[in-house]
Amino acid sequence: MKSRALPARAALFFLAMPLAQTAHAEIGTELLYRGLERPVWVGAPSKTTGKLWAMEQAGKIWIIDLQNGTKSDKPFLDISDRADRRMNEEGLLGLAFSPDFEETGRYYINYTTKDSTTRIVRYISKDRKTTDAGSGEVILEYKQPYDNHNGGWLDFGPDGMLYIATGDGGSGFDPQQYAQDLSSLLGKLLRLDVSGEKGYRVPEDNGFKDIKGAKPEIHAFGLRNPWRCSFDRKTNDLWIGDVGQKSWEEIDFVPHGELSKKNFGWRLREGDVETMNLKGKSVGGPEPENYHAPIYVYKQGSGPKEGYSVTGGYVYRGKDIKELQGRYIFGDYQNPRIWSFSPENGKVSDFKDHTESMQPKGGRINLISSFGEDAEGELYLTDLSGPIYRVVEK
Repeated sequence: MKSRALPARAALFFLAMPLAQTAHAEIGTELLYRGLERPVWVGAPSKTTGKLWAMEQAGKIWIIDLQNGTKSDKPFLDISDRADRRMNEEGLLGLAFSPDFEETGRYYINYTTKDSTTRIVRYISKDRKTTDAGSGEVILEYKQPYDNHNGGWLDFGPDGMLYIATGDGGSGFDPQQYAQDLSSLLGKLLRLDVSGEKGYRVPEDNGFKDIKGAKPEIHAFGLRNPWRCSFDRKTNDLWIGDVGQKSWEEIDFVPHGELSKKNFGWRLREGDVETMNLKGKSVGGPEPENYHAPIYVYKQGSGPKEGYSVTGGYVYRGKDIKELQGRYIFGDYQNPRIWSFSPENGKVSDFKDHTESMQPKGGRINLISSFGEDAEGELYLTDLSGPIYRVVEK
């Protein structure tokens, strides 16, 4: 029996079926808000849906309505009279909401002052919409020897403690070697118990609490300029984007419960190799005790897998983007690339470049200053030139 030829439309339908079944949706962006002054972070309290807090480097925090993309009439906080934004890496750099923010209104900021001091300040917003800028309590402060490498990230960990990532103090090649010096708070991950009404306590299980000569607030060390860290909301693992010196950018990954006393290597190591100065001579050394190697490094350059200043991101745990589920997404600030990979058994798998697909309609992302999450785990990114973008599935 002879087979009959299919009608043209039916043939096209059957040919298209395998393609439709195997096609993957691309990750894209859509503009949420435009016109902020140097936005450097966005995020939200864990239980407050429909809103996003946007932080400007010059000292103001605004609330953005996620439904209509409008900005609050008044700032949530305005410390522009005391935060120093004269240099590129100074100003208001970090914001963390207490896990009980909805009940207490407590939150914490990290900023640099006009006399080059980093301050960690606790505030209470009584109406959850505005804050009296003069009501803050300084719980920790430390001097910055130079005007760069201030770090700035802070957030609450799964253990309820406040974590603070500090830079090495600046200049280049960490000239005073603060990152390896346990008597200095610079180049460290600090861990504080801020559950009391005032000040803070040092947790009993902090990594260096009982080490003679060490600052008890230190929990891990050896960082250069950690620019955006995050806790995976599903696994509680910690991710760190640490900006490199002259050759390598790095992403650090620490499984939940394994952070104590970890040494990330700077300035002994840049990326995962011995640090070399501009003349190619060693200013580093071998892997130190308790060394924790990065999960991923990339060379400095302008190529599609290169950059000059890493911007750490998040493992996506939202519901809207199936293609991104469980993947760590991050980027580069100066060579504005956006990448993701799957972390499998402490290694990188299925690396992808999303740079072109994530360009917004009619525009271009220029300076990736931060990624952020809302209360439901959906992702956003900030461009230092002013816009906030929502990450979406095309």
